[in-house]
Amino acid sequence: MRKRKFREGFTRELASLVLPIVVQSLITSSVSLADTVMLGRVDQTSLSASSLAGQVQFLLNILFFGLTSAIVILASQYWGKKDSETIGRIFGIGLLISLSCSLAAFAGAFFAPQWLIRFWTNVPELIEAGALYLRFAAWSYLFAGITQPYLAVMKSCERVKLSTAISTVTFLLNVCLNAILIFGLLGFPAMGIIGAALATSISRGVEAVLCLLDFVHQEYIPHSLRRIFAIPKELAGDFIRYSLPALVNDVLWALAYNMNSVIMGHLGSDITAASAMAAVVRDLISVVGFGISSASAILLGREIGQGRLEEARRDASDILYLASLACIVQGALLLLMSPLIPSFVRISDTARQYLRIMLYISVFYQSGQVINTLLISSFFRCGGDSRYGLRLDLFGMWGFAVPLGLLSAFVWKLPPIIVYALTCTDEFVKLPFALHHYFKGSWIRSLTRDFTGENACRE
Repeated sequence: MRKRKFREGFTRELASLVLPIVVQSLITSSVSLADTVMLGRVDQTSLSASSLAGQVQFLLNILFFGLTSAIVILASQYWGKKDSETIGRIFGIGLLISLSCSLAAFAGAFFAPQWLIRFWTNVPELIEAGALYLRFAAWSYLFAGITQPYLAVMKSCERVKLSTAISTVTFLLNVCLNAILIFGLLGFPAMGIIGAALATSISRGVEAVLCLLDFVHQEYIPHSLRRIFAIPKELAGDFIRYSLPALVNDVLWALAYNMNSVIMGHLGSDITAASAMAAVVRDLISVVGFGISSASAILLGREIGQGRLEEARRDASDILYLASLACIVQGALLLLMSPLIPSFVRISDTARQYLRIMLYISVFYQSGQVINTLLISSFFRCGGDSRYGLRLDLFGMWGFAVPLGLLSAFVWKLPPIIVYALTCTDEFVKLPFALHHYFKGSWIRSLTRDFTGENACRE
């Protein structure tokens, strides 16, 4: 087999972006795993309730993921042109959207938590525990509404090391506070599920303070809010045309993915607890593949903004090759770990058996997730073709996997683990279409305009 030859400097450029993103993702996933394991040591009700209540944060995270993608689509190309004024205004658009959504989530979680949690479960003890979690976690939603668009702009300007450092401090603090507040260490009372929620809010508040301090001292975008929110109609139109479909895509994908939790939550505590653990482990094991995906949007976006379209095509091919290798390694690692993972949480024997099977399913499922994310959320979007991914996810999730899951659970009354397996079919339905569109090559084009004569970004 011939050794693949990359262009000079490609692996160094990609690694400089991938490694900090992987570290950040690894820490994020580790915090989720720590939450799951710690609450799993308390009792199964706390584990299941926090997983269901965490779907509010999950939905917000997907919104923020979509918003990050939307910001990166345009900001990375304007970073290639070194147009700091326009990047600042893109941040302004993102901030308006994120704060609107996070305020709505805060209001629901703080003022009507029991009503909110009833959407995911009808089990009384899960409703009671989940409502407690939501009320104490509500403040974290407000803080995230400020930090997430700012961190996205930092990444677009290739400041991934600092954004990773901020996230690292935040998540390490979250883990430490989790242990202290859940189990009552260092003289604090043992607060259980409330402690997990409170730890999240405190650590997110620290993250917001760190972002604010960086904003005051940075020289990449304007400091003036008046300039940031002076958004030209043409830029708003470009955001709606190229970036908004990406945001809508991720929100609709999240709602569809969230339906899996709704289905599991109505099939009992055992399947809910196992599904929560399987999702956390799958996210943890897939960090390299998803890191390559996130980094590629920044790298290719910059090249496209500089007009280096053919180089961007060649780099995309090499990135797809590396992501495929990562999927093989991740799958093999998960296969080896699967027999051991169920022993780390205190769950019923039935839930433990469910978890083992779910982890084996995830060996294959993570590959579909990574490659589809790379193609749809990175390649197509940074090339200005976000609408194709929107149509593809609507078909794969809402047209196929969600109806199949609902029918198998509530009409055909299939065993819970079969229902879970059927909800995991969406990635493999989408994959052939995504690959076909990629190889056609029509997804790549420049999106930038000349809004001002000020090109003030600094190297």
